[in-house]
Amino acid sequence: MSAHRFSTHRFAPQGPLTGRIRVPGDKSISHRALMFASLAIGETRIDGLLEGEDVHATARAMQQMGAQIEKDESGCWRVHGVGVGGLLEPEAQLEMGNSGTSTRLLMGLLASHGFQASFTGDASLSARPMARVIAPLSQMGAGFTARAGDRLPILMEGAHPAVPITYRLPVASAQVKSAVLLAALNTPGITTVIEPVPTRDHTERMLSAFGVDVAIGEDGDGARTIAIRGPCDMTPCTLTVPGDPSSAAFFAVAALLVPGSDLVIENVGLNPTRDGIFRVLRAMGGSIEELECREVGGEPVADLRVRHSALRGVEIDPAIAPSMIDEFPVLFVAAALAEGRTVAAGLEELRVKESDRLATMAAALSAVGAKVEEHADGLVIDGTAGTPLAGGGPVATRLDHRIAMSMAVAGLASTAGVAIDDAAPIATSFPGFLELLTEATR
Repeated sequence: MSAHRFSTHRFAPQGPLTGRIRVPGDKSISHRALMFASLAIGETRIDGLLEGEDVHATARAMQQMGAQIEKDESGCWRVHGVGVGGLLEPEAQLEMGNSGTSTRLLMGLLASHGFQASFTGDASLSARPMARVIAPLSQMGAGFTARAGDRLPILMEGAHPAVPITYRLPVASAQVKSAVLLAALNTPGITTVIEPVPTRDHTERMLSAFGVDVAIGEDGDGARTIAIRGPCDMTPCTLTVPGDPSSAAFFAVAALLVPGSDLVIENVGLNPTRDGIFRVLRAMGGSIEELECREVGGEPVADLRVRHSALRGVEIDPAIAPSMIDEFPVLFVAAALAEGRTVAAGLEELRVKESDRLATMAAALSAVGAKVEEHADGLVIDGTAGTPLAGGGPVATRLDHRIAMSMAVAGLASTAGVAIDDAAPIATSFPGFLELLTEATR
C-alpha cells in the first residue's frame, strides 16, 4: 500500500462570512431517495442529491435491479421505478464500496423479494458485522450465507412471500429499523418495529412522502411503534434533498464567531433527531434565524440566517447528545470563544468515532490557545469571551474529517491562523468545503 501523503494546510482569518451558501445534501436521505424512487412506478425527480461514492453505490445497485437512473443537464436526477416487488434479480454482485447504509438498507429491501443477491464491499466494510440486520430479516424468512462473524461477502436468498413480524430493536439503530420496514413493503400483512429509544426517522418520513401508510404509535411501555401493512404501492414524487445539518454546522459556528458575519445557509434539514447543534448554539446566545420554513419529502427544512454573536458558556444536557453527536467537535470551538465555562458530559461515544474525538479536540484546541480540561466522558472548556485564539499548529487531526473542519473554523477565529497536519480527509466527506469557505468570506 502506498504511504499516506499528508497535506498540511493553514486556515487564516479571512474576515466576515456573508452572502448565501448551500451545503451538500444529506447522505442518509440521499440513499433513501434513490431506493424509494426505484420502487415507485413512474418518474421521480430528485434535486440536491449528495454525489459521494457511497450514494453512487446505491444508484448502481438499483440500476442492476431494473431501475432507470440518470442525471440531466440541470443536475436533477430522474429515476424511473419498477414498482414494489418489480425488482429484477441482479446478474452480478452488488458492490457496496464502503457504504454500510447502502448494504443494510438494501438487505432489508431485497429480503422480501424471491431471488438471490450477493453483497460485497471494500476491506473496511467487509470487517463490519451485519448480524444486527440478519437477525430480524431471518425471522421474516430470508436466508443468509456470510463470512465468519456475519461479515461480507454475503449471499442472501430472499423470501417470497416473507413473513410479517413484530420486532423490538435490542439496540437503538436507525439502519436496523429501516431494514425491517423496507422488507415490510413487499410482505403481506402488518410488520411492526418497536424502538425503546427513538432513532433518526428519515425512513418513516420519506415512505409517507412516497404514499406509504406508516402507522406510528406507542406500546404499553411507552416505546415508539412503527407499523406497515404490505404489500404497498409507492407513488413517484419530486424531492429536494435537504442540506446536511452536520455540514451546515461548520459554517454556522464560523459565522457566529467571526465579527461582522451575516450569512444565510440555504435548504438546511432540521429533522428534530439531527438539529441539536442549532438548539445548543441558540442557548449560548447565538443568533440563528429560521427563514422560509417548509417541508420537503416529509423533512422539515429552512434557510438559516446566522449573525455574529457574543456566546456564553452552557452546561449541555446529555439527553441532547444523540441529536448532535457528530457536531461536538465544532461546538467545542464555539465554547472556546464563548464567555464563561461550557461543560459537556456523557460523551463516551466520541472516543470511538473516526478518532478519539475528546482527546483529539482537547489537544488541538489547547495547542492553539484554548483552555480545555479533558474528562473520561467529556470536556470542560473555559472560553475567551470573544478574544480570538492565538492560533498555531500544525495540530494533529488523526485523519478525522470533522476534527480537520472544526480546526479550520478555529483558524478563522484566531490571530495567527491554525495549521492542520492533513486536509485530505476533508475532501472525502465534504469535497467543496474549501471552496464554500472562500465563497462565504469573499
